[in-house]
Amino acid sequence: MNAMRDERVKTLGFNIKVERLRQKLTQAQLAEMANISTNSLLNMEGGNQTPSCLVLYDIAKALNVPLETFYKDI
Repeated sequence: MNAMRDERVKTLGFNIKVERLRQKLTQAQLAEMANISTNSLLNMEGGNQTPSCLVLYDIAKALNVPLETFYKDI
């Protein structure tokens, strides 16, 4: 993965984490709401895993935010 893409993945994960914390949810709670594993969410938030577009949609739906929320500063 090139450096620019790596930074975008980290920013995307950070933005998911910020919104999760803003809503006072644990990783386990959000993972259950989005029907993904807690480990997957942990890896996404840490910038170690790129979510598929469908998973990202499920996370946005679980948090009741538009997808654009996660693309801030990318």
